[in-house]
Amino acid sequence: MGATVRVAASVNGEPREAEVEARTLLVHWLRDGLGLTGTHIGCDTSNCGACTVHVNGEAVKSCTVLAAQVDGAEVTTIEGLGTGDDLHPLQEAFWQEHGLQCGYCTPGMIMAAADLLERNPDPDEQQVRHAIEGNLCRCTGYHNIVKAVLAAAHASTEGRDASPPEPARPEAAEDVARGVGA
Repeated sequence: MGATVRVAASVNGEPREAEVEARTLLVHWLRDGLGLTGTHIGCDTSNCGACTVHVNGEAVKSCTVLAAQVDGAEVTTIEGLGTGDDLHPLQEAFWQEHGLQCGYCTPGMIMAAADLLERNPDPDEQQVRHAIEGNLCRCTGYHNIVKAVLAAAHASTEGRDASPPEPARPEAAEDVARGVGA
């Protein structure tokens, strides 16, 4: 084992500390060190966006950030957005608008979209497409993903209740909350 560093960060609102190898990527600390497997590893080259998380409120690809770089930061993963009982409006919209197929890209797509909606709560289609262009989906033509982001934006700007209906299968809502395809 090489040199180690101490990392102390708020992860999904909880203080977390660990001694990690200095070269540990954030994505590996989240998944292997903290068990937050909703953050997916897709390419390790920053091309696919499956590993997108928020660091201090901004979307970043966690395969491009060392765990040591988030010392003192606030990190939010897909698990920090919502739960099966209380989905985030984007998680709800992805479910309702069929914005996921295999589900592998979904956590990164949702995190990129959440960053967009934080900065621009009422984007148009082109702005949504631009915001998610760094996230690859190999299953779809992105149509339903864009529809889902626009639906979440509309629900938020209209102040509508975004509580989910009863799922077709009980674990479906929890799967979406964890970034797993339903």
